[in-house]
Amino acid sequence: MQITASAISLNVEDVAASAAFVTNHFGFKEDMSADGFVSLSRADAGFNLIFLDTKLKTFKPDSMRGHRADGLLVVFVVEEIDREYARLQAEGVTITTPIETEAWGERFFQVSDPNGVVIQLVQWITPPIQ
Repeated sequence: MQITASAISLNVEDVAASAAFVTNHFGFKEDMSADGFVSLSRADAGFNLIFLDTKLKTFKPDSMRGHRADGLLVVFVVEEIDREYARLQAEGVTITTPIETEAWGERFFQVSDPNGVVIQLVQWITPPIQ
């Protein structure tokens, strides 16, 4: 198998709100969209971020209909996490989890988009355990 591209598709109630959040605060750009669907990308992200309206008639699988993106984190590893923390605060983004450093060297904080999608920014202070 050869993987030619990667994407994460998140089920949300308000596609436009989530798309605007990651476009305005994280620099994603819209690649394509349709009613109840948007695909966004950043050249350095390595995947497309898709938001999908769970009320679409074509939504599959049926067992996921009505479920929204919860129980997961979208994680971006960044440089200069303290600067990103200050930038997002200055932009008025509500911080879900204030910045902290784990004993294993992961410095992180979390924000939530208008649909409750949790986005975590991480900087490794020490190399991750492998």
